[in-house]
Amino acid sequence: MTTTPAEPATGALRALHPILPVDSAADSRPQFVRPSLSAREREVLLAWLRSDSKSRVAEELVLSLGTVNTHLTRIRAKYAEVNRPASSKAALVARALQDGLVTVDEL
Repeated sequence: MTTTPAEPATGALRALHPILPVDSAADSRPQFVRPSLSAREREVLLAWLRSDSKSRVAEELVLSLGTVNTHLTRIRAKYAEVNRPASSKAALVARALQDGLVTVDEL
């Protein structure tokens, strides 16, 4: 089977890129493998995405700075486990947008 550059072998690409659409006929939006974040992890993530600093998040959520860092480390690890690494704040913003955890207007 030969493919053209405009029509790549979707199965092969999906194996390399798990964020490709699972069934583009059913939904035009890409379907992502989402990590299982706890409610508190989502709360910390969203607070950090909307904040200027981790210290401010710690103060706002009445946590220690170490706890905020631990939550963010675990969130990054969970994204890495599903082959969607997020090593920067910008990458975490992208993941949160992709997963519907936040909208652009909320940022």
